[in-house]
Parts: sequence; C-alpha cells; structure tokens
Amino acid sequence: ALAHAMNAALGNNGRTVVYTEPVEAEPVDQIASLRDLIGDMRAGRVDVLLIAGSNPVYSAPVDLGFADALAKVPLRVHLSEHADETSALCHWHIPEAHFLESWSDARAFDGTASIVQPLIAPLYNGKTAHEMLAATTEQPEQSAYEIVRAYWKTQSKAQDFEAEWRRWLHDGVIPNTAFAPVNAEPSRRVTIPSARRPVNLELVFCLDPSVADGRFANNGWLQELPKPVTRLTWDNAVLVSPLTAQRLGVANDPGTTGGEHGTIDSEAVELRYRGRSVRGLLFAVPGHPDDCATVHLGYGRERGGALADGAGFNAGALRTSDAMWHGDGLEIVPTGAKGSLACTQFHHQMEGRRPVRATTRDEFVKDPRGVREGDETPPKIITLYPEVKYDGYKWGMAIDLNSCIGCNACVVACQAENNIPVVGKDQVLRGREMHWIRVDTYNEGDPQNPQTYFQPVPCMQCENAPCEVVCPVGATTHSDEGLNDMVYNRCVGTRYCQNNCPYKVRRFNFLLYQDWTTPSFQLARNPDVSIRSRGVMEKCTYCVQRINRAKIESEKDDRRVRDGEIKTACEQTCPADAIVFGDINDPNSRVAKLKEEERNYALLGDLNTRPRTTYLAAVRNPNPDLEGL
Repeated sequence: ALAHAMNAALGNNGRTVVYTEPVEAEPVDQIASLRDLIGDMRAGRVDVLLIAGSNPVYSAPVDLGFADALAKVPLRVHLSEHADETSALCHWHIPEAHFLESWSDARAFDGTASIVQPLIAPLYNGKTAHEMLAATTEQPEQSAYEIVRAYWKTQSKAQDFEAEWRRWLHDGVIPNTAFAPVNAEPSRRVTIPSARRPVNLELVFCLDPSVADGRFANNGWLQELPKPVTRLTWDNAVLVSPLTAQRLGVANDPGTTGGEHGTIDSEAVELRYRGRSVRGLLFAVPGHPDDCATVHLGYGRERGGALADGAGFNAGALRTSDAMWHGDGLEIVPTGAKGSLACTQFHHQMEGRRPVRATTRDEFVKDPRGVREGDETPPKIITLYPEVKYDGYKWGMAIDLNSCIGCNACVVACQAENNIPVVGKDQVLRGREMHWIRVDTYNEGDPQNPQTYFQPVPCMQCENAPCEVVCPVGATTHSDEGLNDMVYNRCVGTRYCQNNCPYKVRRFNFLLYQDWTTPSFQLARNPDVSIRSRGVMEKCTYCVQRINRAKIESEKDDRRVRDGEIKTACEQTCPADAIVFGDINDPNSRVAKLKEEERNYALLGDLNTRPRTTYLAAVRNPNPDLEGL
C-alpha cells in the first residue's frame, strides 16, 4: 500500500507504473477460498475432489486440517508429477505431464497471451490438467492440443484460422491480447503499522531459493545448489543474527567452521510456536535482523522422492492461515544436540587476499586506480612458457561485481550445460562438490549490518597456468586461443593440478557420481559434452563446445565470430548481465572494453598467473544520512 501511495505521489502512475486487470484467473483470497473448501469437505458436501498440480497435504496451513478433511471425501483424484504426500491420501493418482511435454496457454504480466508448445512427447504417458478436466465432460478423449486449439479458435476473428494459428505458434505471442491499462488511484489513507518489539521472537517464513515450497525438492541439481548468502546445500536451517545466537547461548558463528573440511557444526534448536514445535539446526547469518528467526519452506518431506525425503525439517508444520509469512510469539529452545550443515562457503577460502575489490563512488572519482592498490605488477613478464602471440581468437571473460546479486543461476546453468554430476550431502561435507563455477559470499564491516559482496569464481584460464607445469601426463594443456584445456583420457588423477591452483577451481571425481542407466538422466545430458567417470580432474572450459560450434558456423560464411555470437552458459543465464565473454583481440568487443576500464583487476594478480578471467570492482554510492541504520 505504501509503494502504491508513493508511486501516486511521484506521478509514476500511467508512466513507469501501469495498472491492469489481474492476470490471475480467479483473483480471490486464496486462503479464504481454501478454508471454504475444507468446510464443505468436513460437512460432506464434496463428493469428488480433483487436485491438480499441487500438494496441499504438505503445503496447506496446518491449522486448516486439510488432511483430516480430505479423508471425508468419497472420491479423491490427484494429478501430479510425483506421487507425494497428497497422492498417498487419494484414491487415484494421475501422472502429470511436465510443462515441457504439454500444450497449454498462459498470460504474461501485462495480459499478453501465448500458446505453450511442448518440446517432446510425454515420456511416461503423463496427462495435463486440461485432459483431466476434459474427462469430466461429454468429450473425455480430447487431447490438450485439441482443447487449447478449440478454445482459441472461438477467440479468433480471422477467416483463415489455420494460418493465424501457425503465426501465433511462430511468433510465440497472440497479438492484441494485452490488458488495457485502467485508471487506479490508491487510497490516500495508508495505515502504517507502529514499530514495536515483538513478543518473544518473530518467526519469518520464506520460500526456499532453490526448492521453492518443496515442489523441486527431489531435484538433485537444486538440492546441491548452494543457497545465496548462506551457501547451504541439502538442508534448511533456522537463520538468526549473530547477536540473537549469542543471547540464546548457542555457539554458532559462520565465520568459524567445524569439521575437517570446513562444514558448519551447529546445535539443534526447538522452535515452539502456537502450540506446535519442530527441530532444526541453527545458523547465525551476518546482517540478519535481531529478535527474529527465518525458516525456509520446502524441506522435511516424507513422500517427496529419494532425494527429498529426510532433507531438512518441515517449517510448514508451524505455518498457520493467519500468519502465512510472519508472526510473533516464537520461542527458541536449545536442545544440546549437534549436527552438520553442508556449507560450501568455507571450502575454498581466500579471505585476507583481497578477492573482492570495492570502493565508494567518491573514492573512485578521487582515485580510479585505488581498487588496484597492493597489486604487485612484475617489472617484466615472468613465465616458464615462451610468450604466445595470439593471431586468431583470444578468449576472455569479465565479471562485474557491481552487478552480481549472488543468485547462483550461473552455477546450475553450468551444471546443466556441462553434464556435471550431483554428489550428495555426505560428499559435500567432505568438500567434494563438483560445480565448475562457485559464487563466494563476503561480508565487510559490522556483523550486525555488514556490506555483502558476491564473487563468481570459474576457472581463470591463466596465461601462466600453475596447473599445466605440474601435470605428469600432459592432461592439462594450453590452446592456441588461450584456453586451459583438459584431455580427460590422459588424466590419471594425481590431483597435482588441483593442489597447485591458487583459485581452487578444479574438481576431481572421487567416486562414480554419474548414473549411467536411468533413461531420463541420459536424456537430460548435453550430447556435445563428454560424460566423465571417476578418477578424472575437470573444470570450466569457457563452454568450449559453444565456441567450436560458433567457429564452424562462421567459417561456413568465411568470416570471424561476431561479438556476442558466443555466450557461455553462465553468461547466457545471468539475470544481472554480470558476466561477459568474448574475444579480447577484438577491440570493439564488450569484454575488451570492460578490461580497459579502471575498475578491472585480476584475482590474485600478484601471483603472476595472468588470468583471462578478470573482475570489475564494486563501486557503491552510500547515503551518508543512512549510515548506521
């Protein structure tokens, strides 16, 4: 309400802010609607209940008692991609087709409609919500394609619907379907809640940044994806501030790690809230507000699948319909029990070596080269290799720390592109995660109110590569375009290269992590990238398969690769455009221009590794009037 009022006061309405009719199909109070349904179920007024694509037994607020009410329905049918907690209480479970296997339609935020087209036929004969609902009509055998096409035929005014339909599929959108702007003025009387100290502690619920509300909990890529800020994998935790942890008498400081490989040894606490309780491991997070605890939903699954079951605790067991996202009255009781959290932040630490360069705008204007202070530039190039002159392409990357938001999209994109296996919580606890790019989190200043920075770290593709000189079998070599290549069938697993890499970006297959037999896993792999077995060292290649594909296409046209024609998986996925890849030999390329900026610096440049991946220092513009708030 405050945001709407401020936009109105600033004159933004109709200019930068546009109001339309809601995109939601039924814009009602969903909790109230669910409560009405449960009341009808309890009263015996529901004979058949169709549940499509949701898991209310697990995710509905606990005070509504959905599971008990469900038992009173004579016929219960569940359409879902997985047999889950709701499926267990239903008479029929219908396997749901994945959205990439389905025909459907959708609307964008402005109302623009689009036809959803499948990429493949259903692998396991799954059905869509359209088909399930059609089964209750006089035309039960209709396919999703027929249903969607028939509806939009009624909306078409063209004489040749077939041509229009094909045009919609080609363009991806249906023209002139956006909602018209409406005149809307927010109420001038906005009630601002008074600031008050919560009773005991405040409990805050959040969707997990990886598995959401639990719908992706059986996805190994997302379970092993380190979460922003905390870098936790395979778990959720009770997040509190360092001061709150100290007041509770729970020894847990993310600056100090327990265990041989830098995992977090934490104490289990009991969360007591409105007559209910759950247990979880406590994790103190710098910058977290005092007097409250944050818990992430989506864990503690009982029928979520082999990977989901047993991971973390079910924070939803405390969630009620009148406190869906936060509420007062939480009590945290230390139990004395201990546990380990698989946190990747402490596996490859570089604190004390200025990995992140940051300054303020005023300091940068005063001295642009100040971000490079302390770098020792050798008086001449020192190398064991002869100087290479790159007449063709000279690939490089620049990462802007000003833009990176630490979302980890680059990590999972790289995993999908390069067939990187999942290793599981036990192996992550041993420091054996396989990600080719990691995003480190660094905090500066007061732990209660720190400045937080994120730094993606792939292979640096060093010109003077420390890994190359120590490999006894020549498995890691330098290409004529400056890439630090890996010849997998030469590698004998000495791990000398990993030990000699100051950036710790090489990964070793300690065990046979790949599943070679499950058909769906085989379909998920990128056929342009090899599948590595155990005993092999691997790392970032700048997506060399994409480089070669672009070079082949350009050679067909007898030209050089154009700038922007090659996008690495991490660059393509980054929502903040923080990663830029290209040919440094092209002075007009984005990457070449970024490397000429004053903010550009080399990570651990004083080691004279001459990395091809460099960083742009973060420049902040803080408001001095807000200092200390």
